[in-house]
Amino acid sequence: MSDAIKVGFVPLASAARGILIVFCDDALKVGPATAKALGGAAELVKRAAAAASFKGKTGAALDILAPEGLKAERLIVIGTGKASSLKGNDFLKFGGVAAGKLKAGTAAMTIMAELTAGAMTSEQAVAIASGLRLRAYKFDRYKTKKKDGEEGALRADVSLAVGDAAAAKRAFVSAGAVVDGVIIARDLVNEPPNVLFPEEFARRAGLLRKLGVKIEVLDVKAMQKLGMGALLGVGQGSARPSRTVIMRWDGAKKGEAPVAFVGKGVCFDTGGISIKPAGSMEDMKGDMGGAACVVGLMHALAARKAKANVVGAIGLVENMPDGNAQRPGDIVTSMSGQTIEIINTDAEGRLVLADVLWYVAKKTKPKFMVDLATLTGAIVVALGTDHAGMFSNNDELAERLHAAGIESGEKVWRLPLGPEYDKLIDSQFADMKNTGGRHGGSITAAQFLQRFVDGTPWAHLDIAGTAMGVPKTDINQSWGSGYGVRLLDRLVADHYERK
Repeated sequence: MSDAIKVGFVPLASAARGILIVFCDDALKVGPATAKALGGAAELVKRAAAAASFKGKTGAALDILAPEGLKAERLIVIGTGKASSLKGNDFLKFGGVAAGKLKAGTAAMTIMAELTAGAMTSEQAVAIASGLRLRAYKFDRYKTKKKDGEEGALRADVSLAVGDAAAAKRAFVSAGAVVDGVIIARDLVNEPPNVLFPEEFARRAGLLRKLGVKIEVLDVKAMQKLGMGALLGVGQGSARPSRTVIMRWDGAKKGEAPVAFVGKGVCFDTGGISIKPAGSMEDMKGDMGGAACVVGLMHALAARKAKANVVGAIGLVENMPDGNAQRPGDIVTSMSGQTIEIINTDAEGRLVLADVLWYVAKKTKPKFMVDLATLTGAIVVALGTDHAGMFSNNDELAERLHAAGIESGEKVWRLPLGPEYDKLIDSQFADMKNTGGRHGGSITAAQFLQRFVDGTPWAHLDIAGTAMGVPKTDINQSWGSGYGVRLLDRLVADHYERK
């Protein structure tokens, strides 16, 4: 767990120390407590802003070294733009901008959590603290040496000066749990595949027991008994045995139907017999981004003691081209009893999800299921890296996911389902085939999954464009983004927790 940023909350009137960070609007105005903290340095800020053409735009920063008239060694002014245009996600961004101004090593800093009109709310201040931690994350545990000019780990002791320090401290308990969940998901995606294989992934998911999460691990023998032939077919070419992990968090009253989240966990995907090109195949260590999100989400919900019953399920396999590997032309029988003709062994994630979705639908009878998977390259072509693709059989669930995406900044975009697409996966030899061809590839993959939800309200999130290798942002400098943890935590918090 990352502890690069230590955050404490203090009253607005507290004395600044180390690096001082303040906020101004697009007229370069600051709040009253900030003005008092700046004292005579306010004129210095105006001169420096003019010299640097700093206009106070949202997320812009002005860095002043050894500011005259202040005890602080550095003064960083972050623009908020027009107060009327501020959104909740902007405060996460402000925290990320602040962390981005820090250098490797140890730093003490005070952030004046105040807008022009006065103190920020506790939620806004906590969002800044979350943004700081998310931006500071770095995965470098396998580096034994640093190159010249390469930055090492950041360590910062941050005092957030707020209007109500006690309220902010309470709010940060839950927010910090969600950040921890994102960091867990990032760590899992970033790990090399020789370290994180199905058995090790299952072991790490099992660490959630310490938070009160109930864990059940299905080994190959147990899955054979259940008839999970679709999932087992994917992993049969690997020396690493497959696993399915079922996680349960009981935060609501006993007997209340849970909500369920299902993750694709292909710990490494060569494509199998339908082997992928060599270029960038190393990125396929991240083909378990959906499972990583589900584990991170379950940590977040359990750590903040969410008042909901939640099931998290992940199918963990390795897709390898061994002599025992699944072949194009094979027909496998899923747990549902439906048969699947294998057209392309690189369309493997949907086979894993098929059995796990059916298991969850039948065994836990959830209110809804949301699955996450780095499923298709086609979704990256369609939506790029800014939105995950969303498919759903339930309008209410889809609308709630869309709203949660806007609020969290982890956006989704709904694409169609329909019988015209579904017929593309009909097979002449089995009940269905595992790919419908090149056209509409993300849609036909979702149609395949829909055949295994047994009528349960369901949404599928194709996160191939958002879970790994995405452009750097103010709150993420990591290859593995941890996408989905904040989105789904928001969904649960807004609609499915007992108030």
